[in-house]
Amino acid sequence: MSRWSGRLARAVGRTWARLHYAYCVEPTWLEINYHRLALPHWPATLDGLRVAHLTDFHCGKHLPLSYLEETLARTVAEQPDLIALTGDYIHKGYRYVSTVARLLGQLQAPLGVFAVLGNHDFAVRNALGWRRYPRLHQAVTEALTHAGIQVLRNQAVTVQYRGARFLVAGLDDLWSGTVDPHATFAQACPATPRLVLAHNPRTVELLHPHRCDLILAGHTHGGQINWPGLGRFMLPRQARRYAAGLFQLPHGHLYVNKGIGYGWRFRFNSRPEIAIFSLHAPASPVPSCPLD
Repeated sequence: MSRWSGRLARAVGRTWARLHYAYCVEPTWLEINYHRLALPHWPATLDGLRVAHLTDFHCGKHLPLSYLEETLARTVAEQPDLIALTGDYIHKGYRYVSTVARLLGQLQAPLGVFAVLGNHDFAVRNALGWRRYPRLHQAVTEALTHAGIQVLRNQAVTVQYRGARFLVAGLDDLWSGTVDPHATFAQACPATPRLVLAHNPRTVELLHPHRCDLILAGHTHGGQINWPGLGRFMLPRQARRYAAGLFQLPHGHLYVNKGIGYGWRFRFNSRPEIAIFSLHAPASPVPSCPLD
């Protein structure tokens, strides 16, 4: 065998091994990522709040239900104070709406389970906003609500924790055509800390000048494939700006979760994740709105 044919054989072997791994191993190789965040305006009265973040389940015939059940069990075992879900509960159509709602109903947390809808829940596949199933989002909302999950549609609710309070705000999906940050925060006290849920990370471009201490998002799946030399080539160029991980913005922190499920069964260097946050105050205390 010549030197060049040997190199070709090794290249083909590496590529085949990576493809096999990307199809058989990583799509359901769940990781739990822990983040201790000191937020600039987070009050000491809320120090230590634990939030679990899950997103992009894409429940359908292509996704093993046993894998989803394991994911939810591991989330509950982390004993978070609050659980945040940021959309795409079903992959398409109505068939798995009741199934995913039943599964997500297993989630329990002392302060509650809060959710927003994703573009797949609105049956929207691109920024043009055309909906194949115009009422799908209503079915998803009703099913999740019946399962004990509070679905926030351009809404903010007050949550009390150890005698203090903060807001959990949820925005409709960016592609739905109904996202409305101003309505969401219209009645919010500017000094009240805020946890913001939005499916598409580019929603942050609409949030200035509203206070958002921590914004949790999904949608990208981390690109699903982060191939050596090619990067996250599955994502459009604009989406790569917020592909995955933690970003510090002028009006708060953004975390983009890689998601639980997948559209097609390939993940490489972008494992599915549960994100667990421990939120802390900075060195100097900051004021918060008093309880009524």
